[in-house]
Amino acid sequence: MKQGIQEDPSVKNEVRRDSQFALMSRKFGKHKAAVISGLVLLMLYIVAAFSGFFAPYGANSKDLDYAYLPPQELNFSLSEGLHSPVLTLQEDPVTLRKYYLKNEEESIPLGFFVRGEAYSLFGVFECDRHFFGVNIDKWAKGNSSGEVAPRFALLGTDRYGRDMLSKIVHGSRISLSIGLVAIVITFILGVAIGGVSGYFGGTTDVVIQRVIEIINSFPQLPLWLAIGAILPDTWTPLKVYLAITIVLSFLNWTGLGRVVRGKILSLRNEDYVVAAKLMGASHGRIIFKHLLPGFASHIIVTLTLSVPGMILGETALSFLGLGLRAPIISWGVLLQDCLNLSTISNYPWLLMPVVMIVLTVLCFNFLGDGLRDAADPYSSKR
Repeated sequence: MKQGIQEDPSVKNEVRRDSQFALMSRKFGKHKAAVISGLVLLMLYIVAAFSGFFAPYGANSKDLDYAYLPPQELNFSLSEGLHSPVLTLQEDPVTLRKYYLKNEEESIPLGFFVRGEAYSLFGVFECDRHFFGVNIDKWAKGNSSGEVAPRFALLGTDRYGRDMLSKIVHGSRISLSIGLVAIVITFILGVAIGGVSGYFGGTTDVVIQRVIEIINSFPQLPLWLAIGAILPDTWTPLKVYLAITIVLSFLNWTGLGRVVRGKILSLRNEDYVVAAKLMGASHGRIIFKHLLPGFASHIIVTLTLSVPGMILGETALSFLGLGLRAPIISWGVLLQDCLNLSTISNYPWLLMPVVMIVLTVLCFNFLGDGLRDAADPYSSKR
């Protein structure tokens, strides 16, 4: 008699059941560019949150004796540690052009976690430690004359002698936060209006879609010019910041609204929605409790891809002088110094905020691509 294969009763067939979140996390982890971009963005937001600590100087710290100081080099030696040669201001007797000459005999001692200008951390704690900068204690020991330590500018200075690196770090608070604040308003408007449009349909849907088309038809540049003319010059920086945030939100919620509408149109006749209606659930509960969670990942992706548009919008407005203005510091405001082509040709380091804008936008785009692929973990890799 033919004997069958005996199975060990102690061995049980286990079926691996992963949650939707676990599948999305696994697929997102395979997108290396998205993971790296997410880490870079996390680092940028940490720097923005602790800008006083990471910036070598204060937001408005200036020294006219170091106007248009070029980027200084970093050197290291076992005897001196981190240091940079001192640059002295010179003037050409013929052309009267000012330039800086490197002094090899004297160097600026540098270090990490050094004392510097006092600042307020989150408006509560008074601190004077900076992540990187001039080691004034070491300078004082080597210079008994009591001379103030020279200014060190890794990315150079502007026409007022303000450190560009410090300005970029402090400006990141506005440029990075304005995207997140605007996204919150965009989320509320897009989900609420798009949800109502897709759920009720009919005349309500037609009216809302026509309003969205009218908003999308406005040319942005003339609209920005009109907004810049409307904003009073007497407004405080906080009011201008809130106004720009609201304007960007009202111009960018339409994309999310149409995404939400399309998803709800495809789901509103599903069995679980009909069952919720028969049980007496309200329209709001059906939309926000039953329908929206079904495509929450797509909403997150859409919002993530909208942040770069918000940042670029604020940059464009501030660069044209229609948005934020000094003394507010943002990457767009910093670029106002680059309106003159001769200034750019002579002092190209003033364009460093552009590097940060490009880096941030690319990181958000890569992160959005990774989230978009992870939003559908069952799709095959194309």
